[in-house]
Amino acid sequence: MEKLFDLDEFDSYKEDNRREVKSAKNGLPNSIWETYSAFSNGYGGVIILGVIENKDGTWFTSGLDADSCQKLIKQFWNDINNRQKVSINLLRDDDVEVYKKEDDQIIVIHVPMARREEKPVYINNNLFHGTYRRNHDGDYHCTRLQVKTMLRDQAEKTMDMEVLDDVPLEDLNYETIQGYRNRHQVLNAGHPFERLNNDEYLRSIGAAAISKEDHQLHPTAAGMLMFGNEYNIVRHFPDYFLDYREVLDPSIRWTDRLQSSSGEWSGNICDFYFRVYNKIIKDVKVPFSMKGGDRIDDTPVHKALREALANCLINADYYGTRGVVIKKDQNQIVFENPGYIRTGKEQMRKGGESDPRNKTLMKMFNLVNIGERSGSGVPNIFNTWEDQGWKEPVIEERFDPDRTILTLEFVDKTNKEKAAKKSGEEKTAKKSGEEKTAKKKITNKTKEKMIKIKEYLSENKEAKTKDIAEYIGLKHSRTREILSQMDSVESIGTNTNRKYRLKDSQK
Repeated sequence: MEKLFDLDEFDSYKEDNRREVKSAKNGLPNSIWETYSAFSNGYGGVIILGVIENKDGTWFTSGLDADSCQKLIKQFWNDINNRQKVSINLLRDDDVEVYKKEDDQIIVIHVPMARREEKPVYINNNLFHGTYRRNHDGDYHCTRLQVKTMLRDQAEKTMDMEVLDDVPLEDLNYETIQGYRNRHQVLNAGHPFERLNNDEYLRSIGAAAISKEDHQLHPTAAGMLMFGNEYNIVRHFPDYFLDYREVLDPSIRWTDRLQSSSGEWSGNICDFYFRVYNKIIKDVKVPFSMKGGDRIDDTPVHKALREALANCLINADYYGTRGVVIKKDQNQIVFENPGYIRTGKEQMRKGGESDPRNKTLMKMFNLVNIGERSGSGVPNIFNTWEDQGWKEPVIEERFDPDRTILTLEFVDKTNKEKAAKKSGEEKTAKKSGEEKTAKKKITNKTKEKMIKIKEYLSENKEAKTKDIAEYIGLKHSRTREILSQMDSVESIGTNTNRKYRLKDSQK
């Protein structure tokens, strides 16, 4: 697990989506709770009290003493356990740590990612106006749609289990159902469901259920999504949209496109899956292989693409906006679905924990041998791409609106590494040029301070920042900035006991 704070790395840190600094010189800042909510509803993070951010993004301590530090910690624990202030306390005692940097105190608060059933974490007893998320290095209010999504995801029963009491079974597309049943029978010959009539079969796979309203059999949300017609599906999921886009010739806008709203086919998830799968595997090379006298046309790449497509459809939030979008070009396939990752991006990549947004849809895919229930599907995709020597897949999670994006590139890893190395060399050259430019902008006043520092170090050999700061009459933070600009000065020791001296050629 990534270590978010290490005192030895203090000078290299900047605020980002996992780190936030606050001065706290005048007491516990109110904004700490917005950040607590944002980190909890995201991937967690650290709130660092007693630190100020410079204009260039670097940090310096604000001068907290031991007494102030203890008062802040006491106030923090009082507030986090106050339900009028925070909806839930996710912290343990050892999640709050105190460090000493030179003569100043730093408080580091480790905020964990909240579990699905604990979200949304909100403040000031206000669910819709007190829920935050992290975006780069700032906290932002969640929209009502995002809050409602988190509330829906709290339940153990997933949204696709809902019984549509006002919908007759006749509204489902029986051609799709028959095609699904045929696949099920071929793949699982002798399965007990074979003998059931359609109504019993739909109930057994979770596509239909008995309503508590009229005690009759009606489609579930999963049944409607999997087997319904698009014009009926959008009555229950107004933003439902499935879109496949193929651009194999850059001179043509679309070489192929399939949309659920076209009216030319059913527009349901089942038919979309099989139509799109056949399109994305067209260019996959199949090595000649035999088993038991039969040629095997299925490869690990085929299996990985099936998993990626099913995973996209199973974990989509069909109440979310912008719909499911699959994009294929000459070098890659991109799978996009509405909804954040329920287990978190890190856990999704690692695998071993399955928490689908639509459990019944997953069951129906599993019955026709598509998808993994153990949470190993995504790791298997990564393993397959590694075995092929292709660039590692990329998982991206966007918020406002919530969206999950998986990019699979059919590009040789070595070519990408060479390009990355070249790009890195160009960035280094650019940075070097910027540093040279920065050095030219040193003012006469700063030059005078540098001369005084050299005189002081010539006489005293070694000195701490506070001693040098007192001699030249500047604050610790500004003194550190000047020292970092002096090529004739070098630092020795760790952050907690750092000293400065002149380099050998300057003595």
